[in-house]
Amino acid sequence: MRTDERFPVEPWSVREVGLDHASLAQSESLFALSNGHIGIRGNLDEGDPNGLPGTYLNSFYETRPLPYAEAGYGYPESGQTVVNVTNGKLIRLLVDDEPLDLRYGTVESHERVLDLRRGLLERELVWRSPAGARVRVRSTRLVSLTRRSIVAIDYCVEPVDARVRVVAQSELVANEHTPPQSGDPRVTAVIENPLEAVEHGCEGLRALLVHRTRASKLLMAAMMDHVVDATAADLVTEVTAHPDWARLTLSTALSPGEALNLTKFVAYGWSSQRSVSALRDQVAAGLLNAREAGWEAVVAEQENAFTDFWAGADVELDGPPEIQQAVRFGIFHAYQAGARAEQRAIAAKGLTGTGYDGHAFWDTESFVLPLLSATAPDAAADALRWRATTLDLALERAGTLRLDGAAFPWRTIRGHECSAYWPAGTAAVHVNADIAVAAARHLWWTGDEDFGRHCALPIFVETARLWMSLGYDGDDGCFHIDGVTGPDEYTALADDNTYTNLMAAQNLRAAADAVRRWPGEYEVSRDEPKAWLRAAETMAVPYNVTLRVHEQSRGFTSHEKWDFERSAREEEYPLLLHAPYFELYPRQVIKQADLVLALHWAGEAFTAEEKARAFAYYEPLTVRDSSLSACTQAVLAAEVGHLDLAADYLAEAALMDLRDLEHNAKDGLHIASLAGGWLALVAGFGGMRDSGEHLLFRPQLPPGWQRLHFSVRPRGQRLHVDITPDRVEYSVDGDEAVDLTHCSGRRTAEITVKPGKPVTRTWRPVRPLTPTPSPPPGREPRSLAFDQPSSARDTGSGGGGKGRSTKRR
Repeated sequence: MRTDERFPVEPWSVREVGLDHASLAQSESLFALSNGHIGIRGNLDEGDPNGLPGTYLNSFYETRPLPYAEAGYGYPESGQTVVNVTNGKLIRLLVDDEPLDLRYGTVESHERVLDLRRGLLERELVWRSPAGARVRVRSTRLVSLTRRSIVAIDYCVEPVDARVRVVAQSELVANEHTPPQSGDPRVTAVIENPLEAVEHGCEGLRALLVHRTRASKLLMAAMMDHVVDATAADLVTEVTAHPDWARLTLSTALSPGEALNLTKFVAYGWSSQRSVSALRDQVAAGLLNAREAGWEAVVAEQENAFTDFWAGADVELDGPPEIQQAVRFGIFHAYQAGARAEQRAIAAKGLTGTGYDGHAFWDTESFVLPLLSATAPDAAADALRWRATTLDLALERAGTLRLDGAAFPWRTIRGHECSAYWPAGTAAVHVNADIAVAAARHLWWTGDEDFGRHCALPIFVETARLWMSLGYDGDDGCFHIDGVTGPDEYTALADDNTYTNLMAAQNLRAAADAVRRWPGEYEVSRDEPKAWLRAAETMAVPYNVTLRVHEQSRGFTSHEKWDFERSAREEEYPLLLHAPYFELYPRQVIKQADLVLALHWAGEAFTAEEKARAFAYYEPLTVRDSSLSACTQAVLAAEVGHLDLAADYLAEAALMDLRDLEHNAKDGLHIASLAGGWLALVAGFGGMRDSGEHLLFRPQLPPGWQRLHFSVRPRGQRLHVDITPDRVEYSVDGDEAVDLTHCSGRRTAEITVKPGKPVTRTWRPVRPLTPTPSPPPGREPRSLAFDQPSSARDTGSGGGGKGRSTKRR
């Protein structure tokens, strides 16, 4: 079955028609629900069949040793892996003693709908048992945004045409069997039976399980309660609890027109410090409040919460309907990944699966938080406050590495470094600037003084100190940072990675500005801010004079180019699974946007001509073996005027999981790529930049589009940007005016938009300064017709040449 047949294109929902058993794990990821604290995969109510069972609590993990053939100083000793916790989704059904299992009997109809506007997952099924009994099952589930600890499920079964006896079994199950994983290093480690029983009990329609992880000693509790409404008179109930499972059983006979209705509430909680009794009381209180409020009230709260979010976050377009659906899907998942995380991490997969062991990377700060700071600032603030709570661990890690300041981890759950491969882990120090710059960006968007003083300032200062101990003043008068790995993990341990250097310069400036803004709030010597500013102003930015192009790192453009024709011919992508790193590192081949990422987030360091030449040079070298790349290439393709190419990359970023372009959505969604769909539209075709004193927009439309409308929330105001052919309207909902810069082509104008007084301006598309470059052979963007790659495009020539370092403009 084709993807578009399984998931019809609808503007506000993802609907699955039928059930494809071979793609069950992908569907479970797509239909995952979360509030940033609890995540539940879209497993079927009855549990079987499944692709990957999953229920997760943010930052609830087990530790495991990291094996090394040869250990080295400073190597992390243990890793952290997300744990599949007690499953409270399960509601099994027996019909005249036949278990409901879609592998048996006849599935007459089956449909699931993820309602993006309301935050609900709905299911309707008509099933004929092997013995011929027919039942209709309807269920709706949610993970509450307003009641952080609560999962709620409404379940109804009714006979279709004859009297049947049904038995419903609502369960809590710990230590579920997890299927074996592949050898792909991006997939999680499997920890069997990670939970040891601590306490269990049941009473009435309620049951409790309390467990502790065996090594990390984290404690968790899950409690379920029910409201039962059965039209039949002979309902029998039984509840039982055991160390690893608890079950409520309901048995009754139903005639046509009668139904068994079951509302299930599940409360989750966990702690590394609290007692068993405290955790038990916590989930009991949350459960009682939800049960007393009732299903309708909990649903109404959910709908209201999403209505408020979408009012300042929605993107509307008059263009391909597939993009409209995919971008809303991406915004939805990025938001729910952090909505109620409350000082916990936003992982690369959110809480949708176990990929990457449930770790958070720099993806969060560089791709997800730009969306959340502009649309859901409370969620963004929580993610950054989590980083601040791990500052002590970052200071300790820097000390281990014999560095000053703070060294934040490349990948982590709790805040400890968990990367066992240091050239693509510890050496990727740009993560520290990514965090600091995200904090600076959030401070600009919100103006939150308390956040600035108590969260951003310590991060700014300690990461600035890191850069000063990492870098040095060279004989050429430039500040150099050597031996680091930038975003491109196919080029490790490089000198003067341009992205790293320019982001470090932003970090250093933010630190100096914050110390000046809040004097005395954090202990800093008088000379430190001066040194930070001097290093930022003299930061080395490698440039190849002959090619007239900035280098990704010093000497990069002199390396031998990768044999892309061979890799395409032999189907070697992703290269990390087919080529050794010692073959990748010394060649010009780029896993994901690196220098091009610098063109986006440090764009003020480059002229328009330099951006155009750099994009043309690096596009044929970038193989996009990372889902993080397409959105950035879309943003820059739009900025330099290659609008068709930008639209293709937008489609790839937005459709990454809906079309399972990387064939690994089964392990969880690519949250950063999904947020990247928003970036491609808002920063790409909207041209939004937030690095100056106020917002800048350079509006354009992809060919054939008639409208693009989006909203953002600067300083608590709702700014609406409505782009139509040749014109754009800016309007504000709120009580304060918003200052912005409007760009048309290469011209700019300063505008003040007052509440209730829209401002309209004309726009012209950017005129390309180079021919549209071609991606590497076989790596054309997977556009809307991704099985028919975009046609090859003209490209400029390249070659070697001498390099030099220049000071940042």
